[in-house]
Amino acid sequence: MIRMGVIGAGWFTTRRHLPDIASNNDMELTAICRRDKDALDKVQQAFHAKTVWTDWREMLNMCELDAVLIATPHNLHYDPARAALERGLHTLIEKPMTIRSVEADELCRIATEKRLQLGVALNPPFWAHTHRIRDAIRDGRIGELEAFSMFWMGNASYVFGQAPQPENLPGVVPPTMYRSDPDLCGGGYLIDGGSHLISEALWTSELKVKSVTCIMDQLPSDRRALLTLHMENGVIGAISCVGDSCYRKRRVLNIFAGDGGSVRIEDFEFNVMVESDNHEIEFFKENELMPVSGPINNFVDAILDRDTLYSSGEHGRDVVQVVEAAYMSAKERRTVVIKG
Repeated sequence: MIRMGVIGAGWFTTRRHLPDIASNNDMELTAICRRDKDALDKVQQAFHAKTVWTDWREMLNMCELDAVLIATPHNLHYDPARAALERGLHTLIEKPMTIRSVEADELCRIATEKRLQLGVALNPPFWAHTHRIRDAIRDGRIGELEAFSMFWMGNASYVFGQAPQPENLPGVVPPTMYRSDPDLCGGGYLIDGGSHLISEALWTSELKVKSVTCIMDQLPSDRRALLTLHMENGVIGAISCVGDSCYRKRRVLNIFAGDGGSVRIEDFEFNVMVESDNHEIEFFKENELMPVSGPINNFVDAILDRDTLYSSGEHGRDVVQVVEAAYMSAKERRTVVIKG
């Protein structure tokens, strides 16, 4: 039985990770930590951890644990993650892994040295449609990838404290407004929701980014960003990321184009069309796609040597490198080269 500790028992954790921990027969919820005692009590009432803490340092020093989940505000990921790894604990970190690539590098180094599992809860490696994209590229059904474009529009204004929170939000406790503070968030919408889009581009293509050019509507806390990526093998890509659209519905249109066909993803239902140059066309609706294990279950399987991590520390670090380069590019109005 894997003894699990959770640092940062907040809104999203109570929506996703804690229910997954509770339903996993190979995992015990040994400890939860949150600074807000009233909110911590509500989470404890819902999930019945063996112990509760308001100081993660005390939790790590005094609890017998095998693994931890770090789900604090973005700029508070690094210190508890490093401390957990140094104590020999397998570590899963919410996205973004860190807000600085040098920190992400350090966590990867420690995990490798200590032979620990280090995962990052980025969504795309666990989305069914991204597996369809990667399979189409790997299998050569669209030939060699040449370019891609990703167009995402939605409205996350309420998590930045700029709109009323929707009624009946899932989760035990409401979201805090740390994203409204660019120091805590590490930026704005790009580092938050946009990290998933960068993850999708990197994970499906399995290519490294060589340089980044980015424009943003405002700094340091953006709501709209446009990235162009120059990648290995001459592949180019564009990501349009809008987090304050006034339209009522989220909109998605992604195209991955190869020299022998393309993959097209439409709407937030992630309907997939794969078209090859031999005129074969495959259509997949999201509910027809193979279900994919979530971050918690995959993390457990990796610890128990039943699977490999879909979203590894190295993948999380690569995403952080691109995010960091994007903010530097927008601030300095230049193309930023990523040194590999």
